Amino acid sequence: MTNSALVLFSAGQDSATCLAWALEQFDEVHTIGFDYGQRHRIELAQRAPVRQKLAALKPRWAARLGGDLVVDISGFGALAESALTQERAFALQADGLPNSFVPGRNLVFFAVAAAHAYRQGLKTMVGGMCETDFSGYPDCRRDTIEAMQHALTLGLGRPTTIETPLMHLTKAKTWALADALGGQSLVDLILEETHTCYRGDRVHRHGWGYGCGVCPACDLRAKGWLDWTDAGVRQ
Repeated sequence: MTNSALVLFSAGQDSATCLAWALEQFDEVHTIGFDYGQRHRIELAQRAPVRQKLAALKPRWAARLGGDLVVDISGFGALAESALTQERAFALQADGLPNSFVPGRNLVFFAVAAAHAYRQGLKTMVGGMCETDFSGYPDCRRDTIEAMQHALTLGLGRPTTIETPLMHLTKAKTWALADALGGQSLVDLILEETHTCYRGDRVHRHGWGYGCGVCPACDLRAKGWLDWTDAGVRQ
């Protein structure tokens, strides 16, 4: 397929914004998600409604959105145990990384996604990784993604492209990008339907969406929302 993409889609704020971005950029867009035994499994349930409602925002988005696949890699999640896959309090590890870090998670995601993209003839993969406002995960950094892109190009014997449109954006600017792509309708969809909270809390509704309000993911999302709405980032 020419001008086609595969979006790593978790139904979180970042991946929903990336899906909207890809639907503007590519003629055909597929999605892939991963069940790795995450505590916040509610994100898997949110994938279908977010995809459906996002595509409905614009006729051309609906026309461009292709298939979806969820891959069970729960064995990997058990091996790479962390506060995202086990009931633990969120804290820093001795090495300075948060214990929510799932070692190699994004590398595994891209390796599996690349196999699917290869068989489906999809030319580009899109991920929501960011090294500006992020949780400290080394596999979210640009250098890591570029190295993975090079490894996949060599290993698959064909050019492999990974796009990370949020890589150098703050969370406030990610909200602004969603607004630019889909206006208030997309912002409202992200607020109401996407899930970011590591604890899987969809009971407590805040100005920035649903979540426990205290886990690292909620903290980043809330601060970004406040920066965008209160500090003049919003145009």
